[in-house]
Amino acid sequence: MFTTRYVKHSRLLLRHAQKYLRYKNDLLSAPSREEIVTGIENLRAALRERDHEKIQNGAEALDKTLHKLTPVNWESHWRENCEVILVAIVVAVGIRSYFLQPFKIPTGSMQPTLNGIIGHPSTAPVPNILRQIADFVILGRNYIDVVSRQDDQILQIEQKKVLFFFTFSRLICQQQNFLVYASPETLTHDFNVFPGRIYHRDEIIARGAVDTGDQVFVDKFSYNFVKPHRSDVFVFRTNHIFGIREDPQTGSPFYIKRLAGLPGDELRIDPPFLYVNDKIAEGFGFARVMAAKPPYRGYALGRDYLAEPNRSFVVPENGYFALGDNSYNSYDSRYWGPVPEENLVGRGLFVYWPFNPWFGLSGRSGHWGLIR
Repeated sequence: MFTTRYVKHSRLLLRHAQKYLRYKNDLLSAPSREEIVTGIENLRAALRERDHEKIQNGAEALDKTLHKLTPVNWESHWRENCEVILVAIVVAVGIRSYFLQPFKIPTGSMQPTLNGIIGHPSTAPVPNILRQIADFVILGRNYIDVVSRQDDQILQIEQKKVLFFFTFSRLICQQQNFLVYASPETLTHDFNVFPGRIYHRDEIIARGAVDTGDQVFVDKFSYNFVKPHRSDVFVFRTNHIFGIREDPQTGSPFYIKRLAGLPGDELRIDPPFLYVNDKIAEGFGFARVMAAKPPYRGYALGRDYLAEPNRSFVVPENGYFALGDNSYNSYDSRYWGPVPEENLVGRGLFVYWPFNPWFGLSGRSGHWGLIR
């Protein structure tokens, strides 16, 4: 506890020299090996004698010997940095593959529990660049401002992904092109931009804000040891589910819903209530939806499954029934049936971005924190 600094430094230097000697013993020449051994013994003897001058001289001599045998150059720095980066990448890939995976909420099927991508058209000028940066970092909001430079017509809207995470749209017109940080679906649904539409010179094509979907961490580890629980917010793959189209660029999409039915459960919807095994569904998530207090609206009847209040559906073995909290605007198991067990990815655990946990900062409720 009260050891002086130079003694601590000398002891660390001794450990480093011994470690170096073990690693390089078969590569060192006899004179070099002897020089290190002598330096270690001299410094160790000085430490036993507690002679300040001898300790300082021994440490300097041993340090000089090690530097002579392992000169520091730009190659060693690059090699060391590359090793650190490689280890970090391997650790990140391992965590993503087996423990936590980031996932972006693309649609509004779980609103207001989780926010999807929402466009807000406006004719007001976009804020200054500092305000835009702050809104993007804190609220997950970006602004678009696309104005036609001449009389023109949109021929095509192409989706363009950057780093697998950022979605842009390329507006291809007869005489001009635009790259917009918004998906084609958002531009069409929220900003009324579609192929064939004609714009005049200086006319606004799309202006306003786009709130990004909540970014969540998915717990991929738990389902390896425990069965999914009813009311979990869970993520699953949609491959081999009849009725869900595969994206030609990215393959089968991932969906996030609330787990409403386990294998063997008998389900029935009598709006606004969900019944599980002839009882009203229990759990905070279900109760919040069934209370139908705006913006929640309760559960709505389905199309191919749970389509009538007096008809129930029994979830098959190795199947899981998924429902969106925004039941009136959710494409879920009521349309395409149960999720196969092999499609399960994990449980939605934590909203890590945007950072606003309060209502009102961005005109919508924030969800930073644990998912319920």
